[in-house]
Amino acid sequence: MRRQGNSPQEAEDLTQEFFSRFLESHALRTVSPQRGRFRSLLLASLNHFLTNEWKRAGTLKRGGGIRFLSLDQAAAEDRYRLEPVNDLTPEKIFERRWALTLLDQVLTRLRDECLADGKDSLFDRLRGFLSDTSDPGSYAEAAAKLGASEAAVRQAVRRLRQRYRELMRGEIAQTVSSPQEIDEEIQHLFTVFAR
Repeated sequence: MRRQGNSPQEAEDLTQEFFSRFLESHALRTVSPQRGRFRSLLLASLNHFLTNEWKRAGTLKRGGGIRFLSLDQAAAEDRYRLEPVNDLTPEKIFERRWALTLLDQVLTRLRDECLADGKDSLFDRLRGFLSDTSDPGSYAEAAAKLGASEAAVRQAVRRLRQRYRELMRGEIAQTVSSPQEIDEEIQHLFTVFAR
């Protein structure tokens, strides 16, 4: 909303109004993986809403007798101010945030599993190795801090990466209509960050 040139107050009003109308429209009743991605529906609905609001430009007064639900607008505005100026469209930002949220959910699930197994300190020490860009020289450092051999650390990292991939595929499987689409969606994740 802010990327469309709206002030913080206007963005807050538009966000509240969008979700109010979206939920009142019962659009969620028709959502199914066979009909496409939920985030695509949400983004298309938002764009349609903004087009209609632009056409009606100012016909509704702020508040309009509607009781607003509290969103953490201050935190959202702080995040918006901290974002670097770039040429990303609101759609690209939405896609990127979706991807980051998905990856964060997977990481949280992996940490919860490690915590349940009593391996939370191992996870905390090795989570930086989940990306393929980790410095291989730091395996020895991690091994020293964990009091383990470098081979054991490499094996633990390999297992963490494997489980991370499994959890990511599971999360993505919940958002697509067939198992064949999982790899396509993973590829889409990579393109979101390459833009």
